Amino acid sequence: QVQLVESGGGLVQPGDSLRLSCVGSGRSFSNYAMGWFRQAPGKEREFVAAINWSGGSTYYADSVKGRFTISRDNAKNTLYLQMNSLKPEDTAVYFCAASPGRGLVVRPYNYDYWGQGTQVTVSS
Repeated sequence: QVQLVESGGGLVQPGDSLRLSCVGSGRSFSNYAMGWFRQAPGKEREFVAAINWSGGSTYYADSVKGRFTISRDNAKNTLYLQMNSLKPEDTAVYFCAASPGRGLVVRPYNYDYWGQGTQVTVSS
């Protein structure tokens, strides 16, 4: 089992940047593929980005490709999401998630462990 805690959310203006972090504790962090999801009010949770166990492979939703970067530091048990050129439509609660196994995982039902979420609000 792994416990996940996100941080780094906040209120920013359009065009600004934020970096989210997700610290994992418990069993070996490197045994898990990781992902970021987000959920806006009244909408379903949607996939944002995924990364394999080593960080060597990544995958992004079309809506964030070229603006967001997912990365991980297994020595620090930490997952990151660098978000640049933020838009109002990026406003949501952002969740990190862990999936047993080593490949890229896109679908939320394939993730076993979730953090509590961190709010990102993009507004002028």
